[in-house]
Amino acid sequence: MIRAFIAVEIDPQVIRRISAAIDQLKPQIFGVRWTAAENFHLTLKFLGDVEEARIDPIGAALEDHLHLFPRFSINAKGLGVFPDMRRSRVLWVGLAASELASLASELQSTLERFGFAAETRSFTPHLTIGRWRQINRAPKSLGPSLESWKDYPFGATNVNEVILFQSLLNPRGAVHTRLKTVTLRTTNLTTEGSQGDRRWT
Repeated sequence: MIRAFIAVEIDPQVIRRISAAIDQLKPQIFGVRWTAAENFHLTLKFLGDVEEARIDPIGAALEDHLHLFPRFSINAKGLGVFPDMRRSRVLWVGLAASELASLASELQSTLERFGFAAETRSFTPHLTIGRWRQINRAPKSLGPSLESWKDYPFGATNVNEVILFQSLLNPRGAVHTRLKTVTLRTTNLTTEGSQGDRRWT
């Protein structure tokens, strides 16, 4: 079995800015298991354990359905927590792009044929940068610590690819390996004809 997920990578300059923010937050926020910078990515769909024989068909389907999707840009802005300040478990960087909802929907329709259920939760684009350990809770000072970061602009990422990853877990953290890369189109989607067919120019 292969532990797999589908994601887009984040621009290195954005990652450096987020890492700098983490360095400033570490002395103020305790009990957090911080995400390694090399594992920063936007997860579009976590597939879980997948039979190896299904990986190539899934990759081919992703290529077939996503290669016409236009390239776009994601803005990384602000820090926040899930589920809320009083019960904080996840520390995140917000991500915004109008195209993300359409991409997630297209991806879901592609994966349904392979038996992957639709998400029950609404799609909330974010980067997980830290998780509170089970035995620790977020400190009361968390709100003031994050206040100056709530609207901080970390920068933009040009999304040119969607990637199917393998995730290997080890004691030092997860190691992610590319299994399939789908390159998005550089042109804009237009609609032509009475049937509303999708065309690229």
